[in-house]
Amino acid sequence: MNKGKVTIGMTQFACDPDRNENIKKAEEQIRKMAAMGAKIICTQELFSGQYFAQIIDYTKYDWAEPVDGPANQRMQALAAELDVVVVSCYYEYAMDGVYFNSAAVFDADGTLLGNYRKHHIPEGPQYIEKYYFTPGDSPYLVFKSKYGKFGVLICWDEWFPEPTRILALKGADFIFYPSAIGSEPDNPELDTSQTWMDAIRGHGIHNNFYVCACNRVGKEDAADGSGFMEFYGRSFVSDPWGNVLCEGKRKEADLIVAELDLDEIKRARDILQFHRDRRVDSYQELLKLHIHE
Repeated sequence: MNKGKVTIGMTQFACDPDRNENIKKAEEQIRKMAAMGAKIICTQELFSGQYFAQIIDYTKYDWAEPVDGPANQRMQALAAELDVVVVSCYYEYAMDGVYFNSAAVFDADGTLLGNYRKHHIPEGPQYIEKYYFTPGDSPYLVFKSKYGKFGVLICWDEWFPEPTRILALKGADFIFYPSAIGSEPDNPELDTSQTWMDAIRGHGIHNNFYVCACNRVGKEDAADGSGFMEFYGRSFVSDPWGNVLCEGKRKEADLIVAELDLDEIKRARDILQFHRDRRVDSYQELLKLHIHE
């Protein structure tokens, strides 16, 4: 069965301290990419604000919004106006004391298709996310939109092969990985940008489908002046063979737009046959946190 082609887009910009300015930037980029032919557009992780998880500050809980909050209402209206699917990444208020790092997906008529909550929550120098985010309780979702079937995994999720495999088995043709990733504060000489790209490209190769990673750019100081993060951009799309179709700039805002030939997925899978040769009967040990022989 022929699936045809779909053009996707992803935002990449530096986040301003003014949250309304960031929503405006996202809207401007979405409008430009829609004009370029993009039909499914993903925002970067937590696009409406600077990365607040560099320090512990309980007042940032007030930044969280319900799924029908102001930022998502703007993205929902934009999806309906432009006839595009929008993945809107935001800080979700579920109830007092329970907050998630989430992505709401709006179909091209503005309908809410679903809400994915980030499962894997990191903790490290200036990535103090466990303080702010409850581990996600949503399943790994495949969104069946007007223009295609896809999954969403958020930032730290992208370093683990299991979620991507699950989404591939559920029928996703491509995955968005909205991210806020950059310098390693405790190892400032270490540049992980290529490692990040290679890990995600590997997921695409193992599952023979498209992977689409978007990131922010720019330097953001911690609110208490104790340090900073410098985000390395390089948003990219790679095909079922691992070839990079497009890559964003490292230090500047950019528009990431790529045409995906969905029929290439079947071709790659028919040739490589990774799915045929899986031994699901021998993987039980993966369900253990660690293994003692």
